[in-house]
Amino acid sequence: MPDFDLDAYDYHLPEELIAQRPAARREASRLLVLECAHGRLEDSVFERITGLLRPGDLMVYNDTRVFPARLVGRKDTGGRCEVFLLEPPAAGKPCPCLFKSSRPPKPGQRIIIADDFILEAGENSGDTTVIPVERDSDFAAMVERHGLVPLPPYIKRENGEDPGDRERYQTVYARKTGAVAAPTAGLHFTPALLESIAAMGVSTARLTLHVGYGTFAPVRTSDIRKHRIHKEYVECDNELAALVNRTRKEGGRIWAVGTTSARALEWAADEEGAVRTRKGACGLYIYPGYRFRVVENLITNFHLPRSSLMFLVSALAGRERILAAYEHAVRAGYRFFSYGDAMAIITRT
Repeated sequence: MPDFDLDAYDYHLPEELIAQRPAARREASRLLVLECAHGRLEDSVFERITGLLRPGDLMVYNDTRVFPARLVGRKDTGGRCEVFLLEPPAAGKPCPCLFKSSRPPKPGQRIIIADDFILEAGENSGDTTVIPVERDSDFAAMVERHGLVPLPPYIKRENGEDPGDRERYQTVYARKTGAVAAPTAGLHFTPALLESIAAMGVSTARLTLHVGYGTFAPVRTSDIRKHRIHKEYVECDNELAALVNRTRKEGGRIWAVGTTSARALEWAADEEGAVRTRKGACGLYIYPGYRFRVVENLITNFHLPRSSLMFLVSALAGRERILAAYEHAVRAGYRFFSYGDAMAIITRT
């Protein structure tokens, strides 16, 4: 069946449409609105998102904070070595990581990030780790000082990051450190826009999903049902569950800001769509055929071809509708991926 064929999620994207930098203002990004019932498309701008909302709706955000997970240095033998931390470092504990080097460092080998920040490669037992040579040092503080923003590989930087990346590759409501990639649908919101939304009588709630390195993992199976999704840490608390369940009871619409919020909400819901307090490793894999229990409308960016995120938005809106919307976006010159423009997928008007 086409919906399960990896090739059916491919589309042509000119390289110049891959956004290398964000819009001058967050809310000035373009917004493509897909109204699923009739397949209607409307070109707009993100600051007009308020026109799609109404009192009684609930918007759910992911408040994860990206940490500077890329550390560029050299091995004590002189060769260049990049260390990509897979989770926030903790004092006195080895941190799982990936190495990018001509030859991976051997266990016990030192990697010099700066004169005052030297790491030691851990024992290789299937997973690679690093730990500061000075075990009593503030590992997290040194990473904040010397690390680089973990931009996706399709965003090119001569010096690792631009001066504005620290601020712009982070949502304005980020507060819980743990992600190695931003929940990019949230990058378009500003404090003023959030205030306008609240003034309309639209409720907001927060959950946490720490976006992991697996979000960049390519799908390698031609039958997408055989793909194994990466797991990511999620927290859905009592306040979130109460707000979602009350909104559903009172007839309001549930808007997920980003595929991460959508995935977390669905993971926390029971068969009837009631959201429970839950935290842990989320391995929910959403692809066409999945029945959404909670999420009705979704704000998202444009996703890579043949990716698991394409499967998720196709499960919500239908694969053919999504591909038609993407073709329209390419023709209209929308900017794609993390620093690109946004899309609102509406299944309930």
